[in-house]
Amino acid sequence: MEISYWIFVFSILLFFLVSGSSSIDNFHQPFPIVEPDPGHTKLRLSREGLEAISRITTPISAVAVIGPYRSGKSFLLNQLLSLSCDEGFGVGHMRDTKTKGIWVWGTPLEMDIDGVRTSVFYLDTEGFESVGKSNVYDDRIFALATVMSSVLIYNLPETIREADISRLSFAVELAEEFYGRVKGQDIAFEPAKLLWLIQRDFLQGKSVKEMVDEALRHVPNSDGDKNIDQVNQIRDSLAVMGDNSTAFSLPQPHLMRTKLCDLKDDDLDHMYVKKRGQLKELVASIIRPKIVQGKYLNGKEFVSFLEQILDALNKGEIPSTGSLVEVFNKGILERCLKLYSERMGKLRLPMPEQSLQDAHERSREEAMKAFEEQHFGRHHAKKSADQLDEEMKEVFKNVIMTNEYQSTRLCEALYTKCEDRMDQLQVLRLPTMAKFDAGLQQCNQSFEQECVGPSKANYEQRIMKMLGKSRSLFIKEYNQRLFNWLVAFSLVMVVVGRFIIKFILVEMAAWILFIFLETYTRMFWSAESLYYNPVWHFIVSAWETIVYSPILDLDRWAIPIACMAALGILYCRCYGRRKHGSQWLLPLYNHQKGGSNRPRSD
Repeated sequence: MEISYWIFVFSILLFFLVSGSSSIDNFHQPFPIVEPDPGHTKLRLSREGLEAISRITTPISAVAVIGPYRSGKSFLLNQLLSLSCDEGFGVGHMRDTKTKGIWVWGTPLEMDIDGVRTSVFYLDTEGFESVGKSNVYDDRIFALATVMSSVLIYNLPETIREADISRLSFAVELAEEFYGRVKGQDIAFEPAKLLWLIQRDFLQGKSVKEMVDEALRHVPNSDGDKNIDQVNQIRDSLAVMGDNSTAFSLPQPHLMRTKLCDLKDDDLDHMYVKKRGQLKELVASIIRPKIVQGKYLNGKEFVSFLEQILDALNKGEIPSTGSLVEVFNKGILERCLKLYSERMGKLRLPMPEQSLQDAHERSREEAMKAFEEQHFGRHHAKKSADQLDEEMKEVFKNVIMTNEYQSTRLCEALYTKCEDRMDQLQVLRLPTMAKFDAGLQQCNQSFEQECVGPSKANYEQRIMKMLGKSRSLFIKEYNQRLFNWLVAFSLVMVVVGRFIIKFILVEMAAWILFIFLETYTRMFWSAESLYYNPVWHFIVSAWETIVYSPILDLDRWAIPIACMAALGILYCRCYGRRKHGSQWLLPLYNHQKGGSNRPRSD
C-alpha cells in the first residue's frame, strides 16, 4: 500500500511538471493577445497569445482587420487564411466566444518579401460601437491596431459614414507624425498601409476609389460652422497618407449571411470568390515587415513593442498620438540626456564661463542631433524635444554651480598663497626691492594663469588690492630699514676693522660712514630729501646689486656666508699665528716695543 501511495504521488507531481513546461501545444488556433479589463475601458496583455508571437525569430508583419461590430471581420480573416469557421477565428453569429480585444492566428504565414523571410500574423479586433463599451475603449482598440499592424484593413459594410472618417483621426495623426520620416528615408516608425475594404454589391456606377474620394471631399461650409470645419480638417489631413492608402470593393458572399460558415466555395457567389482571390493578392503585395527605428522586429521585439504601445494607450483617459509619441520617445530622451551629461561630465572644472557655455552648446547640439535622428513623430515630438532641452538646462545649472564652487576654491587657494608670499617678503632679513618685485610679479602671473572660472574677476580685484597694499607697505619701510642696516653695517665694520682684521683704514672708513649717517644726513637732509638724493640712489643700487641678483640671493645665503667667513678668520688667527708668528697681521699693528732684534745703542 505504501509503495502504491508514493507511485501515485510521484505521478501527480510528474503530471504537473509536464503540464507546466509547455503552456501551448497547438499553435494552429487563434489566441488572444490583448484583452479588455472588466470595465471595458482599458486593455491588458494576454500572455498565452504573446507566447505564440515570441517564438518567432524571423521579421514579423501583422495584418489587422478593424471595423464596426458584426461587419464580418472574423469571417473575412478566415477567408484570407483559407480557414473554416470551425478551425479559424470565432464568428459572432455562430459561436459564443465572439472576439473580445485583439486575437492572433497562432500559425503565421511565411512569405518572402524583397528577399526577407517574413512571418505574417493576422489579427482580429473587437468591433466598434457594440453594447456595453465606452468610446475610449473603441479608440484604444483602433489605435493599437493602427500602430502595431503593417496592413490595416478598414472593413466597412455598404458605405463610408461620417463616423468612419472621424475615427481615422488617430491614424491620420500617426501618419503625420511618422509617415513623413519614412518618405524622407529617415525611418523611425513606419505606419500601417491603410486598405479601405467596402463590402457592397452595388456602388451606383462608381468605383470604390471614387466612393472613397467622394467621402473625403470637402463639405461646403458657407456659414462657417465650426463642426464642419473640424470635419474638413480631418479630410485635409487624410491627404497626408496619400499613397499609403488604397481601396478595394468586395461583393457579398451570399444573401444568407448567417449560413456563410456552412457554405463551400461552390455555394458562394462566383464574383465574391474571384474578388476574394484578388484581395489576397493585393494584401500580399502591400505587406512589409514591421520597421521600428529602421530595424525589423522579430517575435520578442514585437511583443516588447506591443507592451510599449499598450502602456502609452492606457496612460490617459483618452488615447492620443501625443501621449503615444511621448512614451516612445521616453527611452530616446533618456539616452540623449545621458549623452549630454557624459559630455559635460568630461569637462575639467573650473573653466571660463564662455568656454563652459560653448561646451554646453556643443553638447546640447550633439544631444539634440541624436534625438532628431532617433525620435518618433514630428509635431508631437516637439514636446519631447522641449522636455529634453529643459532637462539639459537643469543639468547645465548644476554644472554652472559646480564650476562656480570649484573656481572659488581654486582662486581662494591661490589668493591665500599669494598673501602668504607677500607676508614673507615683508619680513626679509635683508630687504630688497628687486626680490619683492620679482615675488610680486611671480605671484600675479601664477594667479592669472591658474585662477579660472566665474570667480576670477572678483578675486582679481581682491588680489590687485592686496598686492598694491603690500607693495606700498614694503616701500614705506624699505628706505628706513636700509638706512638702519647701513648704520648697523658701519658699526660692524668698526668692530671688524678694530678687533678682527686690525686694519685701521677699514675702521676709519666705518667711523666716517657712521658719523655721516647719524649727523650730516640728519642735520642737512630730511628723510624725504635723503631718499631722493642721487647719492642715496647709488647706495640703493649698490645694495640691490649686492643683496639680490639672479646668481646670488644674499638674503638666503647671508648667514651661511657669514658663518663661513667667521670660521675662515678664526682659522687664520689660530693656525696662521702658530705657523707664521705674527707676520700675517697687517703692518699697522705689527710692532714691538722691545724685541730681541732691536739694535742696542751705546
